[in-house]
Amino acid sequence: MGELLNTFFVKNGLIVAFVTVAAMVAVSYLLSRIFFNNKIPGNAIAITLGLVLAYIGGEVAGGTNGIADVAMFSGFSLMGGGMLRDFTVVATAFGASFEEIKKTGLAGIVSLFLGVLLSFMIGAALAILLGYTDAITITTIGAGACTFIVGPVTGAALGAGSDVVAISIASGVIKSIVVTIGTPFAAKYIGLDNPQSAMVFGGLMGTTSGVAAGLGATDPRLVPYGAMTATFYTGLGCLLCPSVLYYLVHLIF
Repeated sequence: MGELLNTFFVKNGLIVAFVTVAAMVAVSYLLSRIFFNNKIPGNAIAITLGLVLAYIGGEVAGGTNGIADVAMFSGFSLMGGGMLRDFTVVATAFGASFEEIKKTGLAGIVSLFLGVLLSFMIGAALAILLGYTDAITITTIGAGACTFIVGPVTGAALGAGSDVVAISIASGVIKSIVVTIGTPFAAKYIGLDNPQSAMVFGGLMGTTSGVAAGLGATDPRLVPYGAMTATFYTGLGCLLCPSVLYYLVHLIF
């Protein structure tokens, strides 16, 4: 019976992945309502549970792909892959109004560059505090503070070691969780209640997953706007970090 179930799960891996995520999201929102009175968003709890599940999967299977290394959950390798991720980003952007986007104007562009530079500087400062002194390592960790996508892209371009890339990913994941949890609390204090402010917020924060989840808990109508600039932020970070910012760090170190 166990072998039959395992075969069923493997052959229907993608469906199992979607059902598992749906169940985790449902449980997360239930926990948020019962234990936290919705003060901690359900999607923040879901992201945390996903990270725990990935860690457990990696420990059990001894692999490098998290829960996807467990045969019955192998469908997560497709669900969590680049194809569906990019499809989701594009689909989210379709919910935005071009007229609202034009209203953001210069503020949206400035927020992108400012967001990348501030995050990079914080990450670079963290790398220096950890005792790193070479330009490649400092740049990679600084890029990771932008997002957990920019970090490994920069590390691969510069030839950083796997341990440094892991640190950069960790810093990006922490940032994503902090943005997810903190956005609903900060929204009323920073005027995060319209498409223009959501786009500036997405440009400053940059982490698409964190911005989308945080705005989803604040006001779902703002998600397409924040996610759009956050996506541009990721592209801008991948462009600037391994080139201009690396050379600036190289001049100093």
